[in-house]
Amino acid sequence: MDYLKISGTALYTAFFLYLIATIFFGATIKDDKKKQKQGVSGIIGITLTLVGFAAQIVYFVTRWIASGHAPVSNMFEFVTFFGMGLVLAFIIIYFIYKLNILGLFALPLALIVIAYASIFPTDVSPLISSLQSHWLYIHVTTVSIAEAILSISFVAGLMYLIRQIDQSKGSARTFWLEVILFGLFILLGFSVAGGIFKAMDYHAEFQYIEQGNETTVDYQMPAIAGPHDGKLLTQDAMSPWFQAPSWMHGADAGRKFNSVIWSVFVGLVIYLIFRLIARKRVGATIQPLIKKVSPNLLDEVSYRAVAIGFPLFTLGGLVFASIWAQQAWGRFWGWDPKEVWALVTWFFYAAFLHLRLSRGWHGEKSAWLAAGGFAIIMFNLIAVNLILAGLHSYA
Repeated sequence: MDYLKISGTALYTAFFLYLIATIFFGATIKDDKKKQKQGVSGIIGITLTLVGFAAQIVYFVTRWIASGHAPVSNMFEFVTFFGMGLVLAFIIIYFIYKLNILGLFALPLALIVIAYASIFPTDVSPLISSLQSHWLYIHVTTVSIAEAILSISFVAGLMYLIRQIDQSKGSARTFWLEVILFGLFILLGFSVAGGIFKAMDYHAEFQYIEQGNETTVDYQMPAIAGPHDGKLLTQDAMSPWFQAPSWMHGADAGRKFNSVIWSVFVGLVIYLIFRLIARKRVGATIQPLIKKVSPNLLDEVSYRAVAIGFPLFTLGGLVFASIWAQQAWGRFWGWDPKEVWALVTWFFYAAFLHLRLSRGWHGEKSAWLAAGGFAIIMFNLIAVNLILAGLHSYA
């Protein structure tokens, strides 16, 4: 039995079902008088989400069987599992609050994350020695699910900001809200750019010298930023506009930096097209969709997600991580970029809870904090993995 093929089919099935579920959750917005129809749309939406999640579990199990280890060992597997965690977190919060409109925002985020994962190599490869431990699936899965739950806090907080901020005039609040939304377009831009060039089977090989040895690196996107002191070997491939900075150690870091540049560029193009069509800010376009949602309920959902996710992150991101680090590297703590930003994440959400519970930071203040926390999670997921070299680099 070809378990790897089954896992791929299951993942595509889950993606398709999440997409259809999003449409049904969107249908719950329409006419408040049609209570029965609205209820049916919500039931269909959550049912499709549950079936899609079951398909993603099939992906996870069959890929585990095919690879012989928990499928969380590289960027494709880790980000895919993070998307799976986002759906799980949404399902948990949904059954607590029965908030249909949350699916219209949470599922698209999961879809973008899963699409983002598909850009990375999907090949199954043996684990390096330091990853051959049961702590691989204990630590990584716990952290991923915790960050997914914390991300639901961002979803609810973003909905709160879109609903509550006055969009009739420009202000600092509308500007920063638009910056947050633009950041989501950048994440979408990476998925779109990577998907296009992957479909084109684009490759450009560069030669470079690293630590006195001559080696090559393969770019899957045209090189806006080429490797530092690298030489293009592939004929007819686009020549780099400039070289990656020398402090980005290794040509592979240059390839990752190039991916980030493409993300920003394509994300900007998509954003400008959206603005051209809507003829207004993204926040102002979305605001009418959630005017009938209780802001107090959104605030409660945002807080509850942090209250659930923070202890789980403490367990997986600090306790389990320290134990595994001691076993793998002979020390509980080092200053690897991933470890540093895990600690930054922990301190931020600890401050979130302190400010909310002790200083009364509810409502809009709490929503801005949720957005800041998600920005840190995304920086940890994208920039730390793709740009900063370290022991935890997945790609």
